[in-house]
Amino acid sequence: MDEDVSAVVNAIVKGARTGEIGDGKIFIIPIEDAVRVRTGDTGSNAV
Repeated sequence: MDEDVSAVVNAIVKGARTGEIGDGKIFIIPIEDAVRVRTGDTGSNAV
């Protein structure tokens, strides 16, 4: 896992963990594309 991913995952876990069932899961996957909902831009134009 790259450093940025680790930092983000750790921050989410720290803020979200209650120790109870239902705390959730974090899925780390490659991002194939991005879409800006407001404009419909895709790819790097959406970022």
